[in-house]
Amino acid sequence: MTTGERSDTERKRRSPRFVRLECTARLHKLMTRYYAYARYMPRLGKKIAWITSGGPVEPLYAAGIIPVYPENHGAMCGASRMGPKLGEQAEALGYSRDLCSYARCDIACAVHGGGPIGGLPRPDLLVCCNNICGTVTKWYEVLARHFNVPMVLIDTPYLHDGQLPDHTSRYVRAQFDDLIEAIENVTRRRFSERRLQRAMGLSLECVQAWQRVLGYCEHRPAPITCFDAFAHMAPIVTLRGTRWAVRYYRHLEAEIAQRVERGFGAVPEERHRLLWDNIPIWYDIRNLFKHLAARSACLVADTYTNAWVMDRFDQRRSLDSLAEAYASIYLNIGTPQRFRQVAELARRFSVDGVVMHSNRSCKPYSFGQLDIQRMIRDELGLPCLMIEADMTDSRSYSREQVRARLDAFLETLEAAA
Repeated sequence: MTTGERSDTERKRRSPRFVRLECTARLHKLMTRYYAYARYMPRLGKKIAWITSGGPVEPLYAAGIIPVYPENHGAMCGASRMGPKLGEQAEALGYSRDLCSYARCDIACAVHGGGPIGGLPRPDLLVCCNNICGTVTKWYEVLARHFNVPMVLIDTPYLHDGQLPDHTSRYVRAQFDDLIEAIENVTRRRFSERRLQRAMGLSLECVQAWQRVLGYCEHRPAPITCFDAFAHMAPIVTLRGTRWAVRYYRHLEAEIAQRVERGFGAVPEERHRLLWDNIPIWYDIRNLFKHLAARSACLVADTYTNAWVMDRFDQRRSLDSLAEAYASIYLNIGTPQRFRQVAELARRFSVDGVVMHSNRSCKPYSFGQLDIQRMIRDELGLPCLMIEADMTDSRSYSREQVRARLDAFLETLEAAA
């Protein structure tokens, strides 16, 4: 047996076991109920809206409309390793492989059905907010034609310097009036400001609880990793603005607090603390955890899950504050401002290095990474690794190449320790 083979065998023997949070069972039950509710309730007259992940969900919940997220569904397709098959189906329909794999998965499911939950319930309304990317605009236009339903576009101008000018705020706010009008047309009843304020209050509670959950990784050893956060972020995306999500994150927070009290570490021999940038590689999450943990490396912070820590909600200014919050999210600000957020996470969580996922599918997330990588090295003095993959389509991924690059990166951290 060679030295390399012995080393791999030893790592497998001491590879830490992934310890599931007890709340994982609760999460599965919650998300199953959510999708069952969305599928069944239209029979009782409830309306369904498909909405982008960065879209303003609170007005929908306030109006009794059930929001469904094609991007969340795309992540489920990726985690279920269905991305390549669905991607090929979309490509057979004439869509380029260079198109976002979330869009390809969703369009394929809309046309052919299938997917991990048998497809999404038919929408009555489409709500598209382009604060995350421009692809969603054309993607939702395709869906609007396919289902023959109305689409509302909320256009959020890019904030190059991170500041929200008054004229931009007014422009985005005016579009919320269009959204309310579309909601009233679909539901055939007057929109309730009081119910909107209640939904916003629940959203704020949910966001604050989620922020506390992520904040527990400031402890050493970290009680959870970003791989846990990637799984448990589902309610902050799909159920933000509901009592269900608030109740869930209170349970999750309590369980993680108990882990901290016991001194439990998600990676028991934690030596290297890393920060992740970009969307997860959904189909390889478990393998990446095991590979990093076997080398005593722990992902303790990431830009993706922190994108849902929105702090501009103000019930007294309801629609005005919603417009400000959704126009200012992470992917809608300039590269220097994004770097400052990365730097703040690196400082808070005491990271030793940064891993950046250059994501073939998400170009807005990936385009500025080379500049951010340079600033991380020059201004923070932290080593930074760039790996190439696709969030959902494993045809654009080389597991062995990524492992080799991670190993070399971690050896660099060892040498510098």
